[in-house]
Amino acid sequence: MPQYNKLLLQLSKLILVSSLFLSTQTQAATSSIKADLIYHNYCSVCHGDKGDGKSHAESSMQPPPRDFTTQQSARSMTRERMVHSVSQGLPGTAMVGWEGQLSQAEIEAVVDYIRKIFMPPVGAGDVSRGKRLYAHTCSVCHGDDGSSAKWGSNLLRSRPRDFTSEASRRELSRPRMINSITHGVKDTPMAAFKGQLNTDEITDIVDYIRSAFMQPKAPSGISGTHAYGKPAAKTPASSSKNFSEMGVVNRRLLPKTENTAQLKTADMGAALPNNLQGNAETGHAMYLQNCVECHGIKGDGEGPRAYFIFPRPRNFLRENSLKRFNRPALYASISKGKLGTEMPSWDLVLTPQQIADISEYVFQAFIHTDPAGKKKAK
Repeated sequence: MPQYNKLLLQLSKLILVSSLFLSTQTQAATSSIKADLIYHNYCSVCHGDKGDGKSHAESSMQPPPRDFTTQQSARSMTRERMVHSVSQGLPGTAMVGWEGQLSQAEIEAVVDYIRKIFMPPVGAGDVSRGKRLYAHTCSVCHGDDGSSAKWGSNLLRSRPRDFTSEASRRELSRPRMINSITHGVKDTPMAAFKGQLNTDEITDIVDYIRSAFMQPKAPSGISGTHAYGKPAAKTPASSSKNFSEMGVVNRRLLPKTENTAQLKTADMGAALPNNLQGNAETGHAMYLQNCVECHGIKGDGEGPRAYFIFPRPRNFLRENSLKRFNRPALYASISKGKLGTEMPSWDLVLTPQQIADISEYVFQAFIHTDPAGKKKAK
């Protein structure tokens, strides 16, 4: 029995050490995930930089992108529901599933980021009333923009809190702010307002301050190839170039159809389906609003978000695209999207005429042009 107990003790120690190691590894992997970058690169193009759905895509999407900042979202969207939506997408909307491009840990991290940064507590106050109360009660010291009024900074013995600072975002929880307004802050000019404002009014002010001034700034240097920090300065001694500088794109990152030779050129005189007539000028405006982020201003698949998309967005200037995409093919691709890519089904959010207009613009601007940029004769 003593030998058995000794063996059992050693086994228990081994299990404990293994558990601690796995836990440490999991925490390290989770901590390395940059949820703010994921949100910016994958979500903000529709949901907006502030999570309020105010984006370039807003006006063209029905239903519009989710506004995470409302009480309705806070009450109806559980963490589990959000994780499922990000993973699987939402049928009948432009929300696609991201489980093929983001890991489960990354999806959970970006959901937690949205919930922490954009979503108000359930039962939060009236932000519009809070704005009015802030203007009458708080702005004289804290400034109209929450960054501390000049006179307060220069004349008061301690500078009023700058709500726009990183320190405020890090240190000021909602309960702490409610307590500070209610009871004041000792040894500072911040007085107690419990005699002038009721609990609901104080809550309204706090929720206005948090929504108006304490939202995190978009991470710096996260557009295009600078997403994870600017590249190191080049030295004169080095003559090597990276792929992007040479205009080379890894073929494995391109849509499969771009890696396959197009043996036969499609009928470039074929008309749009259903007797639709596209308007290239209108389509140009819609392309800039909905497509340029991925496909680029030149249609070369080098939009600002292209570097984070796998497979890469369609390059309409490649030989395969020039042979394949007549008007019907463009219309079909825009309407139904492409499985296994980030290209959504735009027929869920755009009318047939709008899709026809974009198709016509892409066809005239990128597919069927001569060197001078004029439309080719049929």
